[in-house]
Amino acid sequence: MSSLESTPVPAADEGAERSNFIRDIIIEDIRSGKHGGRVQTRFPPEPNGYLHIGHAKAICLDFGLAAEFGGKCNLRLDDTNPSKEETEYVEAIKQDVQWLGFQWDGLYYASDYFQQLYEWAIQLIKAGKAYVCDLNADEIREYRGTLTEPGRESPYRYRPVEENLDLFQRMKAGEFPDGSRTLRAKIDMASPNLNFRDPVMYRILHMEHHRTGDEWCIYPMYDYAHGQSDSIEGVTHSICTLEFDNNRPLYNWFIEQLGIFPSQQYEFDRLSLTYTLLSKRKLLRLVQEGHVSGWDDPRMPTISGMRRRGYTPEAIRNFCANIGVSRTNGMTQLSYLEHFLREDLNRHALRVNAVLRPLRVVIENYPDDLVEEVEAVNNPEDAAAGTRSLPFSKVLYIEQDDFREDPPKQFFRLAPGREVRLRYGYFITCRDVIKDGDGRVVELRCTYDPETRGGNAPDGRKVKSTIHWVSAAHSVDAEVRLYSNLFSNEDPDDVAEGRDFLSNLNPESLEVLSGCKVEPGLREAVPGTRYQFERLGYFCVDRDSEPGRPVFNRTIGLKDTWAKIEQKSKK
Repeated sequence: MSSLESTPVPAADEGAERSNFIRDIIIEDIRSGKHGGRVQTRFPPEPNGYLHIGHAKAICLDFGLAAEFGGKCNLRLDDTNPSKEETEYVEAIKQDVQWLGFQWDGLYYASDYFQQLYEWAIQLIKAGKAYVCDLNADEIREYRGTLTEPGRESPYRYRPVEENLDLFQRMKAGEFPDGSRTLRAKIDMASPNLNFRDPVMYRILHMEHHRTGDEWCIYPMYDYAHGQSDSIEGVTHSICTLEFDNNRPLYNWFIEQLGIFPSQQYEFDRLSLTYTLLSKRKLLRLVQEGHVSGWDDPRMPTISGMRRRGYTPEAIRNFCANIGVSRTNGMTQLSYLEHFLREDLNRHALRVNAVLRPLRVVIENYPDDLVEEVEAVNNPEDAAAGTRSLPFSKVLYIEQDDFREDPPKQFFRLAPGREVRLRYGYFITCRDVIKDGDGRVVELRCTYDPETRGGNAPDGRKVKSTIHWVSAAHSVDAEVRLYSNLFSNEDPDDVAEGRDFLSNLNPESLEVLSGCKVEPGLREAVPGTRYQFERLGYFCVDRDSEPGRPVFNRTIGLKDTWAKIEQKSKK
């Protein structure tokens, strides 16, 4: 599968027993005949960055509920702020949604509705529900008041309708500089909900838009544009995260004042993951300041970064289906996401042999010119995956960690005088250790038992360890990038006073290994293909690969029993 290949959406009843309150609302709405039993959702990201795993939860919810109940789901790009939005982000968003396995019923942009939104603003001005205000941004904040103190009315609040119409039309015509005037809704400056204290509907911004060019120099604010965009599209269930809970009354107010289709907003808990930042503003800073190689850096929690690292859309969808939907924000362990990743990769990834830190092994009693073909299983979880042939010869490479000259207790791999099994090959015994001038082990001299081909001894003797290998003469050089968590703190925002989240960056989040050895079948490995390197973990072919020089990203490791024992012994 290529790195951008889409996968099918799971069946509607898959995981249906895991209910959530929004699903329950939809069931009741259908039962009561609300909206004629119709279900229309939408996924409305702002194209000011790349989508991340938090968006994946919303995508699965929006598209999944529509699919389950025979409804429709639109993709709408909320492009009302040209200072932050780019076509690059638009294309990345579309690509990510499709890669996750979903297809929108309609592709729309908030900018599609700029003229209609403008006309509705005129309607509100004529009804005495909106006015042009000359306060600047700082003054508007000052006048708004606090949670415990009411706001003060703008001195421009009672401008005559005719003057407001004239000024607003001149704002649209480009007569005034940025920030000099806004259009505000006239609601209640004493409201306990700060969103009701004459919110800004339009601001002046002389900047080219990625779709409309310089046609507009006034742009609607999110709270004004969002509900009306939902209404235009006939959205029945407008699903968003809990931080918009206080915005819902304003969402309803605009719809009621305009007398348009009554879309309704429902809020659910946003995803928070340990060791992970899900703020687009902070992710953008990581990119701009060069802490990562880009939005698709495999350490990033972006969909594109996770795809490049080797995550599967099935794993992400299964994770999102199992974390549930509630109205209480909480923290989810990253290990829970990794569980679904391992589970899916275990079922589908082909097994291959790779040695990341090679140690040369010479089998002294093996014929010099003999090259055998041994049969290896491609995936023990999937019989249909079949088998492949691996070349076996006199000189092999094994992992450095699979040998100890002075083995500690509970280490059962290769050591002087010890016999181990070579995966799919023979039993070998270490007879001699060759070192360089600095005392480092550079080669092992071993013997093999020709009667143990396939890994079993005819006399029934047992060995305690099986290790993997590649034939030195047939192996392919590869680069392997070992990725770990980008942040060392479970909560990246938990920092000492005077510091910021960057102080929690993990300096060991990437280790690049060159001179790795992989089996010959990986010479032309296709970018995006996922493998299990036996006994090492799951890896994905990176787009930086070249013919004959594959590059692999470690997606996630396997559970290594000895590594855990060794780590405990050092404490």
